[in-house]
Amino acid sequence: MKHILLLLTVFIFSACSKEKGYGRFNLKEGQEVELLVSHRYGSIHDQPLLLPQSESPELPLSGFEDREPGYNYKVKAKMVPYKGPELMDGGPSDVLQFIKIISKEKYTDNETFEISLIRGIIPSPDVVILQKEGNKYFINIGTTIHLSYSDEIVGEKLEEIWQAIKQNVNTGNRPVSKWKSIRATVSHDQKNFGKTYLVSKIELAE
Repeated sequence: MKHILLLLTVFIFSACSKEKGYGRFNLKEGQEVELLVSHRYGSIHDQPLLLPQSESPELPLSGFEDREPGYNYKVKAKMVPYKGPELMDGGPSDVLQFIKIISKEKYTDNETFEISLIRGIIPSPDVVILQKEGNKYFINIGTTIHLSYSDEIVGEKLEEIWQAIKQNVNTGNRPVSKWKSIRATVSHDQKNFGKTYLVSKIELAE
């Protein structure tokens, strides 16, 4: 009887050890984790950090609809693997599915960070995501974020980008970028916190 129990224990342990893991930390299907989500909504390095390691799990966070720019969050999420047919790059992927907010804290410093005004939509060419309504610029990256500026050089560059977009649209084309990279250095605009980024620098690379 003891031998049977021992063999059964070894079998169960072996089966569990062979269970597929996902991401950098080999998370198991259905495993619940805690994540840190940064105030830098939409930044170039905007990715959740797995706790307690405070390192990227190399998996996207999905379903966090109530996230607001300018706030740091601790959230609970669950590992959900993609089980559909194998698709080309840019298709569905394994995700950490949002469950609930554990804590939310307003960011009070004035750190700058970078956002890209170009987005890749595979298999299509990269497109510029800058938009303008009246005299106000904004981007839509899951939520609408307005872009303000105090430096006229920044304003001129935003307008240059917008005019290039309009030229494409007027000729019946998508807003495909003539630049390889458009990076904006931003911080939270205290006059409209959580809704607007203050742009201090624009870098265009052709």
